[in-house]
Amino acid sequence: MKKTSEAAARLRPGKARRRRESGDTRRNAARAEPGGAGSRAGSLHSLLALLALPLVAACTQGALRVEPAALPSASAVQRPNILLVYSDDHAQNAVSAYGGGLNHTPNLDRLAREGARFSSSFVGNSLCAPARASALTGLHSHAHGVLRNGDELDPSLDTFPERLQAAGYRTALVGKWHLRSAPAGFDHYQVLLGQGTYYDPELESPSGRTRIEGYTTEILTDLALRWLEEQRTEDAPFLLMVQHKAPHRRWLPGPDQLDLFQGADFPEPPTLFDDYAGRASGAATQEMTIARHLDEHDLKLLPAEELTEEQLARWNAAYGPSNAAFRASPPAGKDLVRWKYRRYLADYLRCVQAVDDSVGRLLDYLDEHGLTDDTVVIYTSDQGFYLGEHGWYDKRWMYEESLRTPLLVRWPERIPAGSVVDELVQNVDLAPTLLSLAGEESSPRVHGRSFLPLLTGRGVRDWRTSIYYRYYEFPGVHAVPKHVGVRTDRYKLIRFDELGEWELFDLARDPYELHSVWADPVYQDVRAELETELERLAEGFGDRL
Repeated sequence: MKKTSEAAARLRPGKARRRRESGDTRRNAARAEPGGAGSRAGSLHSLLALLALPLVAACTQGALRVEPAALPSASAVQRPNILLVYSDDHAQNAVSAYGGGLNHTPNLDRLAREGARFSSSFVGNSLCAPARASALTGLHSHAHGVLRNGDELDPSLDTFPERLQAAGYRTALVGKWHLRSAPAGFDHYQVLLGQGTYYDPELESPSGRTRIEGYTTEILTDLALRWLEEQRTEDAPFLLMVQHKAPHRRWLPGPDQLDLFQGADFPEPPTLFDDYAGRASGAATQEMTIARHLDEHDLKLLPAEELTEEQLARWNAAYGPSNAAFRASPPAGKDLVRWKYRRYLADYLRCVQAVDDSVGRLLDYLDEHGLTDDTVVIYTSDQGFYLGEHGWYDKRWMYEESLRTPLLVRWPERIPAGSVVDELVQNVDLAPTLLSLAGEESSPRVHGRSFLPLLTGRGVRDWRTSIYYRYYEFPGVHAVPKHVGVRTDRYKLIRFDELGEWELFDLARDPYELHSVWADPVYQDVRAELETELERLAEGFGDRL
């Protein structure tokens, strides 16, 4: 490890329902509560006693909260350790526990098998920096101010790491930060500069910058394990956040994954050759198609520029023969699109496999050190991603593939193994949930609500039945227009701010979102109800449409 002499610079850089895997439940549509604050939780006895308490509604910017007088004292609960593994751009169907059929992720599947899988986990703004700010603060973008990539997170905002640190947790962060302001609330951090690189990453800590040779996913795992080994203390619970760069573009596989999926014939998405008819005009004018917008670096026809000579030799051994065959007899038309799709997807899934291996190493450490039963493990991503659906890569849209994100939670003996939670949850729920695990209250002003009661199956009054979404980054990369919308368990309404256009999808009849029924008179009442719901959510969250 080599350290530079440069000092650390400021980085700019209702009822809850649960089912088993074999079960089959459906929810009825109802109106949502715009927000909510967390409850306290701890040992199984204290947790169940808490969840049996009646919830007292209090209207504070639309929030539903538990009255402080009804909560047990922090000393009355046994606070668990928290391991949060947070990846970048991980599509839900690239976790085999979700049944996508593309790959096998045994370690992530272990979390689902031994804990809970959320079937309806969504984000409020499918973009890296805004999503991360929402996870930290429990607020939607308009309230935390990170609307676009490049915006700085206001250091005065309340975040769950700061709250947990103040409550006595040992806190650590390794990996991607991407919020420009310096990380706050951590006893230890080592973060990638900006987006970071896949190989030989440079990391920033309070003591300076360090470049470490190797593959970033493996390096971040090494750093996390080192912190557990050297800085974890027996007299305090810990919060460890491991935030991977992978599988973000440009999808550079690690040396151990370069040979995976060689010659794999992946199933083709039904919408790979989408013509974008029947929807708002923005779907046709975006710049994120596999056919036209992936470049030769994305497709590995040119080697990554960040590789050392030794790394490049392994890279060329893996890609050289297939690249030579491609150049000797390049496909054309739809066959060329299919070739690009297979090349892109193989690289993406190779990056995912390294993340799954990382999770396995972390779980092994917990097992080997007797920490499994006392540690809540959460795996999620900042947003989903397009794996050829609609002919796309990237994210940003409110369409399902980027709106959805994987969410797996394991807490042995507290969360029934093999559970599936069907309620609508969002990334704004993460902060209040982690605070409730520690027996800490959320501010009544947060937009999220602790989903801990959903995991225990004790029942939650008035859980939301719609979610709020808003995307701001236009003009910008990939030319996705600004939009705002609401989604229920069946319907999705999207308004495109500057196009003057709307979309309405019946997800039960049109799961691929190919035919907007906005103008269909059969859906007139549904449209009116969703418009009212969108306005209600915006008002409840303090947003202006």
